[in-house]
Amino acid sequence: MSKSVYSYIGDAWNRPGDSIKAMQRERLLTFRRERAVERIERPTRLDRARKLGFRAKQGFVMARTRIRRGSMRKHAIKGGRRAKRTGIAKITVSKSLQSIAEERTARKFPNLEVLNSYWVVEDGRYKWFEIIMVDPHHPVIMADPKINWICGRAHKGRVHRSLTSAGKKSRGLRRKGKGAEKVRPSRKKAHARRKASSTPHPPRKS
Repeated sequence: MSKSVYSYIGDAWNRPGDSIKAMQRERLLTFRRERAVERIERPTRLDRARKLGFRAKQGFVMARTRIRRGSMRKHAIKGGRRAKRTGIAKITVSKSLQSIAEERTARKFPNLEVLNSYWVVEDGRYKWFEIIMVDPHHPVIMADPKINWICGRAHKGRVHRSLTSAGKKSRGLRRKGKGAEKVRPSRKKAHARRKASSTPHPPRKS
């Protein structure tokens, strides 16, 4: 069975040769001069974008987002306390950098909905992700039965509710079965149910 052109593109990204690595270094020089959120005409990784729902048709918008690597930074506290209580180091957020990049891009384009995103390149300071967005009010999108589900009101602001693939991964929804009983429908909801079940009920009046 012959391979598709997207398979060859994926192989070039997964096992890059010297020419691909040199091209990546040239891209980094260009990416560093761009804005934090830059709209682009076409995806850099066509195979990955296609897998995540991108189609070369009206209503689809691509953007490349730069985000700083590492955990949170805080200023040193000058008041007296032990070093372990200063709360400066080892402060990490529960969501991934990819989810944060999606949310920042959604705020930049408030009339679009984020469909998915994927990693492009990184250096010692930044990571770049490309975000796939859809215009839910575009006539082409509304007439396409494969993507017009995103036009419903239930999907408005889906990226801010961690409903994208990266957001669901941060919520632990990639796991199923044993060991994942407390992650659905959400950790907050599961905690509320456990708290309600452990509260003793008042005795019934006879």
